[in-house]
Amino acid sequence: MTLISEGEMEKLIGREAFRDAILFLARSFIAVHEASPRVAALFATQQRWLLCHAGLDHYFRALQTGQPGLTRSAMGHLALRHGLSSRNTAYAFFDEALKYDVIRLADGSGEARTDPVVLAPSILAWLAHWYSLHFQTLDRIDGADRALRFQSRLDTLLPVVAPFAAQALLATPEVRGAGPLYTIFTWADAGGLLVDRLISGIDWEASAEQGQLLTDVTSISSLAQAFGLSRAHTSRKLAAAESIGGLGWSGQRGRSRLWISVGFYEEYAGVQERKLLLIDRALAKAVAVIGSLPDKPAIADA
Repeated sequence: MTLISEGEMEKLIGREAFRDAILFLARSFIAVHEASPRVAALFATQQRWLLCHAGLDHYFRALQTGQPGLTRSAMGHLALRHGLSSRNTAYAFFDEALKYDVIRLADGSGEARTDPVVLAPSILAWLAHWYSLHFQTLDRIDGADRALRFQSRLDTLLPVVAPFAAQALLATPEVRGAGPLYTIFTWADAGGLLVDRLISGIDWEASAEQGQLLTDVTSISSLAQAFGLSRAHTSRKLAAAESIGGLGWSGQRGRSRLWISVGFYEEYAGVQERKLLLIDRALAKAVAVIGSLPDKPAIADA
């Protein structure tokens, strides 16, 4: 199957096709939030996003190998093993996922603190959509048909792609620790969505004067409200990015369009580029090994 090399991606990153693909991805993340705000918010910080992938890796590999499934205790161990959080933070994340029906007890009853869980059907669909968005983005860059291939064998491919991708994402410094501007937002509540909104609002028709890219964002209150954040929290994040030259106001503060620096955009694009390459390789690996998988349902009924 088609696979973009790192060198090819580096050549593409400055071209309009790549820019348009990144715009599509940012807008798609916002659309996912609008469709399922509670689920999207659960994974809208870098720490929770990484915890999610650690849990998915364990969950799908356990399904394939018959090993013990994902439990609350296992989530705590995973957080420590990957250096993501304390056990208590991982437990709180697990409990919240259980509360909002992201995960369910495998047998429908039992003890939430000790028994294994399964992914809720709606979350399997949400996860499949998340991967499809990335494959669609890759296809926009090189004209291939990853998304169609993935959807045509979804039940078989998803449980294999997800752990391959999770392991790669967790092991990649460029994904785990982005640049200083991106990091200001991604470790805060719904911070990743704030960045997606800024990127999706870039006015590419306007000239990038002094390394500044104009956006269509003009109101902090509206920006905060869109993602269920307080105006004070959002203002603090914008101010922190402004203090190191990442963004600013094109005119009167709070009454004009925000701009972000070219460097801010490049940080975002660089993280997405690395993530897309890793997910592309995960799909290629899954396709290569799919014939050796046991002939049984890959996704447990939930």
